[in-house]
Amino acid sequence: MLEPGIEEKTFVLNLGPQHPSTHGVLRILLEMDGEYIAKADPVIGYGHRGHEHMAENRNYLQFLPNMGRVDYLHALAYNQCWCMAVEKLLGITVPERAEFIRVITNELNRITSHLLWFGAYLMDLGAFTPFLYCFDDREHILDLLDRVTGSRLTYCYYRFGGVPSDIDREFIDGCFAFIDRFRSRWKDYDNLVTKNVIFINRTKGVGIITPEMALKYGITGPNLRGSGIPYDIRKSEPYSAYPLFNFEIPIGENGDIFDRYVVRLAEMEQSLRIVEQALVKLPNGPIMAEKVPKRIKPPAGEVYQAVETARGEFGIYIVSQGEVKPYRVKLRVPSFATLSFFPEMAKDNLVADAVANLGSIDVVIPEIDR
Repeated sequence: MLEPGIEEKTFVLNLGPQHPSTHGVLRILLEMDGEYIAKADPVIGYGHRGHEHMAENRNYLQFLPNMGRVDYLHALAYNQCWCMAVEKLLGITVPERAEFIRVITNELNRITSHLLWFGAYLMDLGAFTPFLYCFDDREHILDLLDRVTGSRLTYCYYRFGGVPSDIDREFIDGCFAFIDRFRSRWKDYDNLVTKNVIFINRTKGVGIITPEMALKYGITGPNLRGSGIPYDIRKSEPYSAYPLFNFEIPIGENGDIFDRYVVRLAEMEQSLRIVEQALVKLPNGPIMAEKVPKRIKPPAGEVYQAVETARGEFGIYIVSQGEVKPYRVKLRVPSFATLSFFPEMAKDNLVADAVANLGSIDVVIPEIDR
């Protein structure tokens, strides 16, 4: 309660656009009432590339490398979504072996994304050691994916109708070796982070996303599942070879930062299960569909395709007018919906929790500024 004659004032604080905890060129305008946030206003657009407009000025194959630049942390899921959307337009059926290879590489890429989030987020909170463990494990996957794709980050491996190169015995053995190694690390991660009293106090009961608010804002992925809603497109709208594998959907109970952390940790184990099953069941056969046209010119029509990325539902809507270039392309990215909720999450909370909240929702800024 202010004394008579004293005017209540707030002040403005910039979080970003160069602050390291924003993990990209994101600016959040914070209106502060002492130590508490009265209002948070995300300012986006610093890294806008115009991907949708570029798609309408390139042919279908020329635009494929762009997908690895929308969300560079889970590029293969975006590659797959674009390929599947175009394959739907063309009426192409992908061979089973190619679908298995897509799933294996996609899930390995999902783990690399979660590991980067894990390590970088703990650095945001002041813990350096978990970052070293995460990137040590992540390097093993990058070596595997580099062997088969030729890239370590912005992958462009899939093609319309399948994949351009097969996996060999060395890659398969490397995957099994990594699975054994990574599973032996859970105890280290639990001791370093999950049971760490400082981490628990920073994350439990903080940054709560209720199921109602998650649905209102269209939040998907681990942020939605952390709030207790078991929605995963790999189960809800099965695609590729995912219906052939047995895996679970980890969910949280309270929707706080700790639950979102636990969900992502559990998702990495589920990805290991999928990869392991795919390697064991890997069928023989071709890796490319027959009679894929060299000149991609789908018939007139429209299509929507969604996949489950490391950050949630990514969808592509394409309108074709029977030309070599799409007439219209719309990208539905998960990070935009998630960031839209951040002002409600931050309001009336301490500024000390702003970085913890922002990091916990795992947004990729180039995905938002698409």
